[in-house]
Amino acid sequence: MASGDVIQRPAVAPENLPHGAALTASGRISAVRGLGQAFTGAPFKDRDLITLDDTLTHAMRITNVRFTVYIGDDVNPAAATDALMPTTPDADNSVLVAVFPNQRSIEVRSGRTAADRATDRVLQLGVTAAVSSFGQGNLLDGITSAVRVIANAMVAP
Repeated sequence: MASGDVIQRPAVAPENLPHGAALTASGRISAVRGLGQAFTGAPFKDRDLITLDDTLTHAMRITNVRFTVYIGDDVNPAAATDALMPTTPDADNSVLVAVFPNQRSIEVRSGRTAADRATDRVLQLGVTAAVSSFGQGNLLDGITSAVRVIANAMVAP
């Protein structure tokens, strides 16, 4: 090999890929699941989870309110969020951000103690912050934006 030559070969040989998987031109593996098969991989990368954890920790520190994020699937997102809110840790002093990607819905609730600062207007600001990221296909960015906006609005004079 001479100086400056580039050898390009995939990390995985195409013949070793499982059924329903393909090697894309960029080198990424694209795979499908059969209908009804559960997704077995991790839904988020470690760095995304760290970002979410940092966002939640910061929000809790500046507001003294517990923030909880729920990502799920339900036919009636509003009812599911209402049922989920009392089960969250410290429900009276908390804010729940519930996202239902398949229904294209985000629901936000606040507990009784937190409601004086986490008003409907403040929660709506968080929803608005999330929607633009969701529209671009950035689920975690939308969630972290919602939490940041709600927390900052709660501590603003």
